[in-house]
Amino acid sequence: MSNATLSERGRIWGLVALYIWQRTRKWMHGGPISRLQPFSAVPERLLIAPQDLRTADATNAADIYGGRFLFSGHLVETQGRSPFELQAVHEDWQRELHAFGWLRDLRAADSQIARQNARALAEDWIKYCGRWHPIGWEAPIVTRRILSWLAHSPFILQDGDHSFYRTFIKSLARQVQYLRQTINETEDGVERLHAALAIASACISMAGQGRFARQSIRRLDQELSRQILPDGGHISRNPRALIDILADLLPVRQAFVAQGLEVPAAMVQSVDRMMPLMKFFRHGDGALAHFNGMGSTPSDLVATILAYDDARGAPPTNAPHSGYQRLSGGSSVVLVDTGPAPDIALSGNAHAGCLSFEFSTGAHRMVVNCGVSSKSNPVWRKVSRSTAAHSTASIDDTSSCRFLSEKPFGHLLGTPILSGPRVIDISREDDAAGCRVIASHDGYVADFNVLHQRDLRLSSDGTVLDGIDTFQAVGSVDPDTLYTIRFHLHPAIKASLIRAGSALLLVCRDGEAWEFEAPGIEIALEESIYLSDVYGHRKSEQIVISGPLEAAPSVGWQFRRTATAKLSRRGTSDFDETEELPLEDPPAHPIEDAEEAADDTSLD
Repeated sequence: MSNATLSERGRIWGLVALYIWQRTRKWMHGGPISRLQPFSAVPERLLIAPQDLRTADATNAADIYGGRFLFSGHLVETQGRSPFELQAVHEDWQRELHAFGWLRDLRAADSQIARQNARALAEDWIKYCGRWHPIGWEAPIVTRRILSWLAHSPFILQDGDHSFYRTFIKSLARQVQYLRQTINETEDGVERLHAALAIASACISMAGQGRFARQSIRRLDQELSRQILPDGGHISRNPRALIDILADLLPVRQAFVAQGLEVPAAMVQSVDRMMPLMKFFRHGDGALAHFNGMGSTPSDLVATILAYDDARGAPPTNAPHSGYQRLSGGSSVVLVDTGPAPDIALSGNAHAGCLSFEFSTGAHRMVVNCGVSSKSNPVWRKVSRSTAAHSTASIDDTSSCRFLSEKPFGHLLGTPILSGPRVIDISREDDAAGCRVIASHDGYVADFNVLHQRDLRLSSDGTVLDGIDTFQAVGSVDPDTLYTIRFHLHPAIKASLIRAGSALLLVCRDGEAWEFEAPGIEIALEESIYLSDVYGHRKSEQIVISGPLEAAPSVGWQFRRTATAKLSRRGTSDFDETEELPLEDPPAHPIEDAEEAADDTSLD
């Protein structure tokens, strides 16, 4: 599988052509010549400041005032200079600096010094970067800066003189004009939708926008209608997209109401659809399932967003357009990925996790996918997208999707999914006995002539989860072909082999206990990894069942609760603070041979 197929080569060259076309158009619309064009009109004043729903930390204000900027894990001390004068600083650090999200921390301090500091830093950015900066004028950074400046404009402008007020608004208008000119060249998906939100937010927040406001609202309507699926999911299939979009969409909706404007129908419908689906992905502890790029859950932001949910109904049982299923019984929840990879242009963060599932009981997540972390290095990000990093089955330790190799175009195009499961059959039964989902995918048919089917049943009281993994031959199958079924356990779960190794005992922190067994099949308990932005990389364990396809084309297994909670969880943590792994560590045994697991495709 080291060589690209003819169809995959076509997709690669299509991406290259799109990349060249977009960069050419972006240079024409937002390049040096366009940046010299004068404004048709500079807004006279700001009318409204949309809310910032994200949580602030006032303790950061003192560090910023002292010239200590800790962004993306990098601490930079400016030694009395403006941070916008500094060169050769880590790119992620610069992106966070230029996005101005830290304004919320200064505002939370609510002091005269913090206001003066915010105003001085905004003035520095206009002075040093207001015309151009290679990172500060990246479209996603311009988007975040516009939204931050708008939301915190009362704080920045308070006590400022008229000259700064005009300079600030003129710079804001310049950035909005740039984003308006280059929105078609932004990366499709969340990035483009955020740009549309920023433009619309600016146009209803600034006076005298008229024609631009109507255009921006129409464009926002188009993007919402195109990107938000009928079941409320996003076209990228990433649950995190729902959080990020709603965090910016809800303040824009409130701004429409505050201005006495009619809220566009697409905006109303999108919010009404996304709210239930965000609850659909939640486990009992409030965390969202790790599918297709979803990492650590920002619990405070999710709680804030859900406070705007007027319906407050139960989550749906399935999301057919997004490609997910939810089984619930008693206090147990099972979430299953039953969808194909998104379109190639949207698959830069998508995973090869078809038919993977996550399982929680009450506030305990038991079976999880390894997740992702923004703090990870490229090797870890690559490993986290492989099938081996998900609680599902793989054939010959190969991923069910093929990714674009980092060479020769990966540094330009990223590593989107070139091919993977396309035909996915799903059936569902809900009755008094419980919920049952049967799904199959063809991701291994092209290379191994094997169709993977997974049958999951959760009892109505949530105490038993039964599964059957079937590997159906659809042609000649090599007798040496091996299957591997993995169940990655959450770090808080303690596992031990019992009954002479024929079963596993899984114990939660509060004493709740479950047993896992797979009759007639040897069970192994191996090391795994759990990736988290909040707690860092954590050691965990995984249940592994493997063997030749010829010997066991169908494998049955079961999780069964054997004891309820005995201890109070108050004051306990789900993580041992001493278990964090260095970010540079190579993949551990559970997902060893990362290069093979990710199964890159090259043009060689």
